[in-house]
Parts: sequence; C-alpha cells; structure tokens
Amino acid sequence: MTADHHGAGWPGGQVGTHLFLLAGHRAGGSHARALSDAHRYGLAAEDAGYAGVWIAEHHFISYGVCPSATTFAAHLLGATRRIAVGTAACVLSVRHPVSLAEEAVLLDELSGGRFRLGIARGGPWVDVEVFGTGEDRYTGGMADAVEILLRWMSGAATVAGNSRFPFRPVQVVPRPRRPIPTWVAATSPATVDLAARHGLPLLLGLHADLDEKRALLTRYAQVAAEHGQDASQAPHGSVHLAHVEDTDTAAARTVRDGLPGLLAGTREYVRLDGTRAGPPDIDAYVRKLVAVHPVGSPRRCRAAVAAAAALPGVRHLLFLVEVTGDRATTLRTIARLSSDVLQG
Repeated sequence: MTADHHGAGWPGGQVGTHLFLLAGHRAGGSHARALSDAHRYGLAAEDAGYAGVWIAEHHFISYGVCPSATTFAAHLLGATRRIAVGTAACVLSVRHPVSLAEEAVLLDELSGGRFRLGIARGGPWVDVEVFGTGEDRYTGGMADAVEILLRWMSGAATVAGNSRFPFRPVQVVPRPRRPIPTWVAATSPATVDLAARHGLPLLLGLHADLDEKRALLTRYAQVAAEHGQDASQAPHGSVHLAHVEDTDTAAARTVRDGLPGLLAGTREYVRLDGTRAGPPDIDAYVRKLVAVHPVGSPRRCRAAVAAAAALPGVRHLLFLVEVTGDRATTLRTIARLSSDVLQG
C-alpha cells in the first residue's frame, strides 16, 4: 500500500490533509450547481496545498448528487496536476467488482498514479432493487466482491471468477503497473474485520467520535495480526467536519444554521423494509458533530485536528467543508482551514 504526498500536512508531516466532497443539494439550489460547486472546491484544494480530494457516491438522494465517484474523480483528475483524487466510497453492493477494478486501473494509469480507490458495502437501500443486484449482495456479498476486486488489481495476467461472480478466466486489460491504493469505508465490526484480513486501510466516517474510531482501529490491529497482516503499514483515513471562523461561538452558530439543510437529504434514503432513514433528531446530531470535530476558532480547530491526527494508524484526515451551501463561504473555509489551522 502506498501513501499519499502530504501537501498541507499536519506538523511533522505524518498525516496528509484532504477534502471530502458530498456535492450536496439544498432547497432552492440545483443538482447542476451542487456538482459545479464540488468541482470548484476540488480545484481550490489543489490551490490551497491539500494532499487530495475524495468524492462521495450516492444514489437517488439529495444528500449527495454524485452517483459515480469514479466519473467525478476522472473529471477532477483531468483538471488538476498534483493532488490525489479518491472515491469515498464506491458502493460495491450495486457495482460489479471487475467493472470497478477496470475503472480504477484506467484512472490510475491516466492520472500517473494519483487515483485512490475507496470502497463501501453500502446500505439496505432501494439501490440494490433498482440495479438488480438484490438484498443478498448487501447482506452477504462484500467479501466475494473484495476478493475479485483485489485479484483483478494484483497485476495478474488473467483472472477467473468465484462462486458469487462466476466467469471463465479472462485477460486483465489494462493490466495495472503498480498497486492501486485502496481503502474500505467501515462502520461495523464485520467490515473492519474484512478490511483487516486483507490488510486494507479503513476510511472512518463522520458520525463516529474519536473513542469510537479508536475502538475500530484497535479491533483492526487485532484481526490484522491474526491473519498475518502488519497493521502498522495500513494508512487509515478519518473523515471530520470542519468549519473555521474567528470565534468558537460564530463557527458553531454557522454550522447549526447551515448543516441541517444538507443532512435533511439523508432522510430521502428508501430502506428495503420501509423503515425511516436518517438521524431521528438532526439538530441534536449537528450539536454532536460541532462538539467532536474541528469547528470553531483556529485555536480550537488546531486542537481538534491534533487529536484526530493522534488516532493510531491514521495517516489521512478528510475534511467535510460543505456546511452552508454557499460557495463563497465554503471556498473561504477551504483557504482558512489550510492557512490558519493546518499550517498555522
């Protein structure tokens, strides 16, 4: 597994700093504007010295209007020259692993090694119904999909299927010239265990506080050791909300006012069993995020980033900055997070 260049990294150069982009849509806006804004933020990240940008992938909800993180990544890779661009994350329950692996190798080759692949199991959403993969792909298909994906990207000349994805041996074209850096988005012990067995680093989500993330990382290290993997070599990533203003009070007020409009899109998930999705109390959830993430004055944000960077094995911090839905405000946050917090 290869590590990214650090760019505007945390002091000591051990942790790379990145943006995490949702391309979220809000009432009164348009899907086109949400995508255009996210692309602009990616360009701003390169200008501000971040190590990379990671793109979320969602279907059928306004919380994030990018349905193909690889397509967005391709567009942003073509518009930039230095930063890494990753997916956070491609949903394996609705994608064929060979198709995704082919795209990953292609993007790695065309970008000169700047592509980063993040994968996720996904959720029990209507997505598996629409794409015809079925609920079983969500409940039991992740391990088989990862196994195919990794063999395809291993450098082997030919690859055959497995019991869930049966196919005769075929040529790997284009054949990867180098390892494709791959992360697994994990919120459950089962997914952590799967990643650890393969030695794949984790992408830890926004919802978990530092203690919850530390517990998952501890479990990862234990399972990795049981399977002969060196956990110290896994450059984990951790996602954090970030918003910087002159005072803690002003920053918290901005997030409390602006973020619920974005998070309301999580209630648009359609569960297969018909139950309600999204946080039951969005305002309470936002207050929790403000408390545990770098939201506030530069001083408070520096302390929160330092605490996040101290998580065992975390080598990449991904910052969600799309708080208000206003392009100028978000661009100011991107610049100020870099200059006043990460380099301050």
